[in-house]
Amino acid sequence: MKRFEDLTEAETLALAIANEEEDSRIYATFAMRLRGDFPATAAVFDGMAAEEDGHRRSLLSLYEEKFGRELPLITRQDVRGFLRRNPVWLAEELRIEQVRRQAAVMELEAGEFYARAAERARDTDVRRLLGDLALIERKHEAVAERLEKTHLTESAKASESSTARRLLVLQVVQPALAGLIDGSVSTLAPIFAAAFATQSTHETFLVGLAASVGAGISMGLTEAMSDDGAITGRGRPWIRGLACGLATAIGGLGHALPYLIPDFWTATAVAGIVVVVELLAIAWIRWRYMETPFGAALVQIVLGGLLVLLAGIFIGSG
Repeated sequence: MKRFEDLTEAETLALAIANEEEDSRIYATFAMRLRGDFPATAAVFDGMAAEEDGHRRSLLSLYEEKFGRELPLITRQDVRGFLRRNPVWLAEELRIEQVRRQAAVMELEAGEFYARAAERARDTDVRRLLGDLALIERKHEAVAERLEKTHLTESAKASESSTARRLLVLQVVQPALAGLIDGSVSTLAPIFAAAFATQSTHETFLVGLAASVGAGISMGLTEAMSDDGAITGRGRPWIRGLACGLATAIGGLGHALPYLIPDFWTATAVAGIVVVVELLAIAWIRWRYMETPFGAALVQIVLGGLLVLLAGIFIGSG
């Protein structure tokens, strides 16, 4: 790798051209990947890609004027001091917040590069263009704001917010809610059956721990293998599986942990209170994210939970 200080003016301009071409293509890729779900933000990145392409043409014209039509091959990977970029544009799922952070880092780095290059330039035309580009890159935040005002209208922002919420529900809330319901409800029977059969808090806790961890692993694997998300838009399988598995385990552990209390009836009373809290939380999540009327969600969840709880107590008491 070459040091930045050892680059000739021709190499510096060639590097600037390569950087602008790379940045333009990255912004165009962002626009292409975001267009389906976030069309207004995609239009912003289309504008930024066009800006970078305009810089590239200006640099090419100056290079041809000063050094001819043969352009040396030199890229940011060949020069020390550049940040190693995390290729977020290659990710299967492109998160809009991550994209905007990446764009901000790119503009900051470009501004610093042009400022340093302008300081070293001896040719007045080269120094002038590089200095102008340094100012432009440093003002790109304002350019982005102008493009956002043009494309990100209030209705567009509302639409994108709705899309982001829909993706959150599909990729995280739905699998986590399924896991929480399974963990909270399905483990009621084995835990309370063990509790009333043995009246031993230690043994009941071990049963609850095994049931919760086993259910978490089972539900996580089931969710992860259900589909790859390519057609349904439900996101990466391992993220859904992790959300579902953790929520399942947490749902079961909620009413297993009280049996760490040595006194059986105290532990059982605390576990009962935890069950009520869990069922209320599930009803609230269904109302908040799944647009289920809270009353209907409460009746469905509480009724189902009580039936499973009573079944466990009945079996354990027998």
